[in-house]
Amino acid sequence: MSLVRLLGFTTMACGCVSGRYRDVGTSREITYIEEKGASCVQTGHQRNQPVSADRVAHGFTAVGGAMRAS
Repeated sequence: MSLVRLLGFTTMACGCVSGRYRDVGTSREITYIEEKGASCVQTGHQRNQPVSADRVAHGFTAVGGAMRAS
């Protein structure tokens, strides 16, 4: 288990909520689908599953465009 820090989250166009985290030990960034939208038809969007940046390019933006956690 590793320690992660929340960088931000956003609601995507499909209704899913995506969160972006940084692994503190490796500085690797990880994007997860936190909640699947009720009307989302994307089979790759599954709750608590990591996704790559290219799979969520339709809704997830860089830290500057997402809400930031403090």
